[in-house]
Amino acid sequence: MAAVELLDIMTPGILATVQDTGRRGFGQIGVAPSGAADSYSCRLGNLLVGNLEDAAAIEVTLMGFQARFGCDAVAAVTGADLQPTLNDRPLPMWTAHQVKAGDVLAFKTPVCGCRAYLAVGGGFSVPAVMGSRSTNVGAGFGGHAGRALQPGDTLSGRHPAQYLHCRGRTIPDALRPVHTSTWVLRVMAGPQAEQFAPSSYARFFEAAYTVSEKSDRTGVRLEGPVLATQPGAPDSILSEGILGGAIQVPGDGQPIILLNETVTGGYCKIAAVIAADLPLLGQLAPGDTVRFQETDMATAVDLLRRVEAAVAWVRANLAD
Repeated sequence: MAAVELLDIMTPGILATVQDTGRRGFGQIGVAPSGAADSYSCRLGNLLVGNLEDAAAIEVTLMGFQARFGCDAVAAVTGADLQPTLNDRPLPMWTAHQVKAGDVLAFKTPVCGCRAYLAVGGGFSVPAVMGSRSTNVGAGFGGHAGRALQPGDTLSGRHPAQYLHCRGRTIPDALRPVHTSTWVLRVMAGPQAEQFAPSSYARFFEAAYTVSEKSDRTGVRLEGPVLATQPGAPDSILSEGILGGAIQVPGDGQPIILLNETVTGGYCKIAAVIAADLPLLGQLAPGDTVRFQETDMATAVDLLRRVEAAVAWVRANLAD
């Protein structure tokens, strides 16, 4: 069966892109993983509508997105509460809904969080590049035409009618993340932590930082107390491979939490966000407050196991 017109983009809002769980294994040639900034919400959204959890979905940032469905389908919205509506009526999140051709989905304004995810049964039919359908906006490939969505774009899907039986599925409240404007991120010491003055390292955990409006999918820029390095320590280091969640401190002393769109960094890294908290980074909105809490490897591994156990529960209990 040929692909059918699934979704017409009326307005993309601040930023809307096609994302999945990302492309891995290409950092050595400078290719960033991209992928959903909040992978947990994206994965659960796909499972709700009957997809594999790595199917392509739409990542919507903050506000302004509006699109019209081109056929009957089943859809779910997860992630940030951006007040989704269907035909101007509130659309409950974390639940699979049947939509009809001509229905209009819109996001009014953010209540909490930064990014919402729209998953549709059967997924969006975009070509895989290096094993992923994620959009790498900076490099201009992946997703829809290698760019952010624009008014007039049409996204296609395959066999959406075969997923209508998934309507009514919902994620239990206990497995839904709680979004807020005040965040506590758990971290472990970074590879250059010793380069920072002891007073700065202590201040990093004592202070509250504010998410800057200059943040994007490359990194969350923070504003707050300056973190100074040890006397004689370099302001920058030889660029090296880097992972999402690394917290590097450039010359101005203001931390940057790196996200999915970079694979190298040339500044000292004071700490790194643990894997279990990485999905939270996608929900840090401008003006939010961030504090850091140091933890150890055993705790970090246990917390990650809990996250994956939650996904496994959804996968098992929503399976056909």
